[in-house]
Amino acid sequence: MSSDSENEQIETTLEEKPVSAKTSPAPAKEIELPKFEKGIADKIVEKFGPKVKVAFVKPDRVGINVGKEDVTEVAEFLRDVLNFDHAESVSGVDYPNDKEIEVVYHLGSYTDSTLARQILVLATRAQREENPIPGNDATKLPSLREIFYSVEFHEREVFEMLGVYFQGHPDNRRLLLPEDWADLPPLRKDFAIKGR
Repeated sequence: MSSDSENEQIETTLEEKPVSAKTSPAPAKEIELPKFEKGIADKIVEKFGPKVKVAFVKPDRVGINVGKEDVTEVAEFLRDVLNFDHAESVSGVDYPNDKEIEVVYHLGSYTDSTLARQILVLATRAQREENPIPGNDATKLPSLREIFYSVEFHEREVFEMLGVYFQGHPDNRRLLLPEDWADLPPLRKDFAIKGR
């Protein structure tokens, strides 16, 4: 326990300490983005403006977030203008606190050798239902199957594992789970394995 005189001494010491220029925070160092990848991101922002948000720019990777109402238009631009001509994978992330499910497309190029090492990550989100009825609730996104043929089976997997129904997909059937599956989609964070 400290006495009143000790407290006064501490307060006096703090008040009397001079503030020097050396104690001010250093200015933040500006990060230099990779030029090629920044050029890709800049072209997307130039075309779509506030409809897109650049999530990251780093060597061989560019991440773009877009609303579900604009994902088809952005995907067509990525294919037709920037030459990202196929989807290498499609995955999903459950965000129960945000009441959303994010679907992430990893796009590459077979036809443009300058993009051989590049992956463009295109992400969009769908509303997440608390009591899902996959295909018959609001957890829906437009399918990119007509733009990137290679998403056909990936979107089916996201449909059954996370409950995101892809409007316009030619075959929204189960791919891995039994046809009579009646539980939550198994990659949702509130799914519990029975008997453990």
